[in-house]
Amino acid sequence: MAKLKPIAFTVGIMLLIGAALCLYFSLRNLSSIRPASAYEDMGVHTFVPEEVYPVQRENHATGRQKRNHPTTTVYIVRYRSEDGSGYQYEYESGSVESTAQNILKTGDPIERRVLSISGEDDYITIGADETAQTYEARQKRTYWTIAGVSMAYLLVWLAVNGLLLYKRRKGM
Repeated sequence: MAKLKPIAFTVGIMLLIGAALCLYFSLRNLSSIRPASAYEDMGVHTFVPEEVYPVQRENHATGRQKRNHPTTTVYIVRYRSEDGSGYQYEYESGSVESTAQNILKTGDPIERRVLSISGEDDYITIGADETAQTYEARQKRTYWTIAGVSMAYLLVWLAVNGLLLYKRRKGM
């Protein structure tokens, strides 16, 4: 039991730091979400797979696997709009090339809604059934959930450690 205390303390501190970082970044990202009015709906477009290409990404493994392989290859399927509007969509199919090649080979079209960003020469694509409002709401829901879970952990950590400190002082 005595050997578990330092491990539990270390894990608790690591989770505390992780929760604080998650809270900070989720609140920062919440403040940078564009309102739905910042997007102009360009309609639903049909996209067809055009090419597959590899991209190097940081390997999120740990320990020896990370040291031996600091990067990993993922395969991107680039789609282009059928109507010639020039819109593109990129789908990250994972680390198996054959999966991406099968998507390209079958050539199944997908539908995506294009949202132009007002005041910029840029756009995003979202699911065909989404709108700018649902996209904004989904982003907010995600970041508020992360912030809430992080805040809950921070409060539980403070309560538990405050209680332990109180018991220690009362016992002395």
